[in-house]
Amino acid sequence: MGIDENIRTGRHCVFPMHVHLVFVTKYRHSVFADRHLTRCEEIMRAVCEDFEAELVEFNGETNHVHLLVNYPPKVAVSRLVNSLKGVSSRRLRQEFPDLVPHYWRAQRLWSGSYFAGSVDGAPPSILKQYIEHQNRPLRPELR
Repeated sequence: MGIDENIRTGRHCVFPMHVHLVFVTKYRHSVFADRHLTRCEEIMRAVCEDFEAELVEFNGETNHVHLLVNYPPKVAVSRLVNSLKGVSSRRLRQEFPDLVPHYWRAQRLWSGSYFAGSVDGAPPSILKQYIEHQNRPLRPELR
């Protein structure tokens, strides 16, 4: 029997748990250029590692990002999402002064809502392809 690369093991369990996350910017304003998305991916990858999760795929467009995350059963998706959005918002604000005008009212980059979908129905490879083919902005700046 072959080893499935999507199945992870914990101390007391074996699991293939993936979630497709989508975060949109506040008021769905076009905020991101390629350099913002590149740094956002690095930040979110580090947050996932802190949760013992793996960011399998990341991509985005000017007003939203898609993530495919392989996570252990001990992690609540809502806690992971809260950290991903909170840490990325704070760090992007610190590192990119050009983004500050996009932080609306309560100084938030992201909309309060998000999409979280279980990947049970589609193989992770198909979802990974979908995320890879997002229309990522290629120009360095929006302006």
